[in-house]
Amino acid sequence: MLKRTLLILALSAGFFGVAQMQTPAPSPGSTLEQMVGLTEVTVNYSRPSMKGRTVFGNLVPYGKLWRTGANANTTVSFSDDVTVGGKTLKAGTYAVFTKPNADKWEVLFYSDTNNWGTPAKWEDGKVAASITVPSVKASPTAETFTITLDNLHNNGGTLGMWWENTYAGVPFEVPTKAKAMESIEAAMAGPTANDYYGAASYYFQEGIEMEKAKEYVDQAVAMNPEAFWMMRQQSLIYAKMGDKDGAIAAAKKSLAAAEKAGNADYVKMNKDSLKEWGAM
Repeated sequence: MLKRTLLILALSAGFFGVAQMQTPAPSPGSTLEQMVGLTEVTVNYSRPSMKGRTVFGNLVPYGKLWRTGANANTTVSFSDDVTVGGKTLKAGTYAVFTKPNADKWEVLFYSDTNNWGTPAKWEDGKVAASITVPSVKASPTAETFTITLDNLHNNGGTLGMWWENTYAGVPFEVPTKAKAMESIEAAMAGPTANDYYGAASYYFQEGIEMEKAKEYVDQAVAMNPEAFWMMRQQSLIYAKMGDKDGAIAAAKKSLAAAEKAGNADYVKMNKDSLKEWGAM
């Protein structure tokens, strides 16, 4: 009779839509997404907090394999092949394990991501890449474990790990140059003004192929003579190539077009450059 009564109560609770109990996770999950150059990088991890505990050398022992977070594997995904510690890490998703020490961390990218915590049986053959990086004192104290993507530039960045007063960062490189050059070559088969402008801007940023940068930005401006942002880039390319007169002429045209368009940002940037080049 008791079992039947409990069953009826359970069925009644479901029938009447009684809500399931909800409580906050002790180590809430987090997702970090970032474009690095032309490569998508995604980090999924759980975030434990100190809660009055000493973390490194205690909660996280030195020299022992750590899951680098809490709960399921911390993972990082790359949309392209990247380079870590001089080794190619193929596009895909990897579990991030670490061996923290007082002055350095060993960071391991593991191809098996289906572990809860550390693997029951560690397999060296599943280590796709590893690197040892310095650990440094960080301020302020991070109460909650935090993964960051820092020091971003066109060709790479740093996967940072910060907790308590310790930070360790893993530099990585992405294949932006190869992808950008391939894209530029394809676009140049039938380029628009924006294609010319984009190619010239990339060459300028990287400090490469400056003659081509000048050729392309000239083409872009010729095709879109009211584009003050293109003329602005033209002036910078000329200046970088040592053509001060050309830079001033382009900046004056960009300034006039920006004033006509009511774009205060470009008005200021052009005036600042003209002052720098002694034209105002």
